[in-house]
Order: sequence, then C-alpha cells, then structure tokens
Amino acid sequence: MTNNKQVLITGASSGIGKQLAIDYANNGWSVLGCGQNAERLQALSELNDNIKTVNFDVTNNQDVHEKLSELGDVPDLVILNAGTCEYIEHGHIDVALFRRVYEVNVFGLLNCIEALQSSFNSNTHLVIIGSTASYIPLPRAEAYGSSKAAVAYISNTLAIDLANKGVTVSLVSPGFVKTPLTDKNDFAMPMLMSPEFASEKIREGIAAKKKEIHFPLKFSLFLKFIALLPIRLQLATVKRMTGKTA
Repeated sequence: MTNNKQVLITGASSGIGKQLAIDYANNGWSVLGCGQNAERLQALSELNDNIKTVNFDVTNNQDVHEKLSELGDVPDLVILNAGTCEYIEHGHIDVALFRRVYEVNVFGLLNCIEALQSSFNSNTHLVIIGSTASYIPLPRAEAYGSSKAAVAYISNTLAIDLANKGVTVSLVSPGFVKTPLTDKNDFAMPMLMSPEFASEKIREGIAAKKKEIHFPLKFSLFLKFIALLPIRLQLATVKRMTGKTA
C-alpha cells in the first residue's frame, strides 16, 4: 500500500464519516473506512471501488490494535471521527451513561491513536473530530460536551507534542449535522447542516492544513464569543438561549 491520496476514516459507517468516505472516494482517493457495523460497512464498500473497509470496535483496544496492525502502511491522512452522543436527564448524573460516552469519544479516540502512533511521520495529517458543544456549558450535555472538551484538549496538546515529528494535527468542531445521532435529538438544532456540507467544510480545511476547522461559521463564532464571557454571563446567556429559568 502506498500513501498517495489515501485516507483512513473511523466511524465511516454513518453520518459525517460515511459522507467523507464517499466524497474522498469520488475524488479518486483510496479510502479505508473503519467502523463496528459490518453490514453498513459492506454497503459502504459497494458504493465505490475506491472504498475498502475495516471492521472493529474503537472501544476494544485489542481489536483496534489487531485490525490496524494488519493494514501495513497507514495512510498519511487519518480522520478519527468515531463518536457517540447521549444526554442526561436534567441535572441527574448517570455514571453508566457517562462511561458509555467516554468509552467511545475519548478512550476510543485514544485506542486508535495508540495503535497508529508508531507510523506517524512528517507526512502524517491527524484529523480529530470534536464538537462546538465543547465551547460552552449546554443543558443535558454534561457527558457529551465534557467528552468533546477532553477531545479538544487531547487534540491541541498533541499538536504541540507531535510537532517535533512534523505531524500536522487538526481539530474539527462542527455544529449540528443531520446524522442518525442528531435524528434522536428532541430539541431545536440551530443551523442544522447536511452531511454533504459538513464533509465539504472538513475536506476544505484539511486540504488547507488548518489546525482548527469549525463551522457553520456564524454559529461557531457566536459560541466562541459566549465562551469569552465571564462564567456568570455565559450561564445567563445559555439559559436565555435554551429557555431555561435563571
């Protein structure tokens, strides 16, 4: 396997990951689409001859290491996209729910990085999918938002620590994207985007080797502005935005 126009994508069986796999393949890239749902991966591989699939569960460290080690040479572009989302009941901490979210979003990410890191070199571009939910405190997002805050911290510190190897690290923070996960949401999702739009923005940012990719711009910049406010004002603003009482 050569590394010319090749990309490895986790969480490729649905949502943003699936759309990225399709779009890269349609643009002539060789795609390694990774996921835990064998049936959906099979359907993905049938869409384009440029797509090959690898079936593993990111939360299973041994499985991740075994399947990724079988690849041989790893593509220079690695997009770690696998993620999940669950919301707590208002103010009710459910440790099992937190653990499920963290196992995928944080430890699943780390499992993949651990398995791939020996192949990192000056040509490697590591892309990590976070979320704008990490910017500010949001109702019921204690598990999801905090997991994505951890993802952002890991990504940004790796950008420093891997710089001596010449590795490029990009953090992607999308707003609401219409996926099977967001289809379960029972609340308003401002500026909801299509997977096609999200894929375009991510691919543009990757091509430009941006260290931070966030969109839609009006939404992400608004949240970034709120994050600059003192915490008292942040909380008051979020309460007004979401209709919560002070």
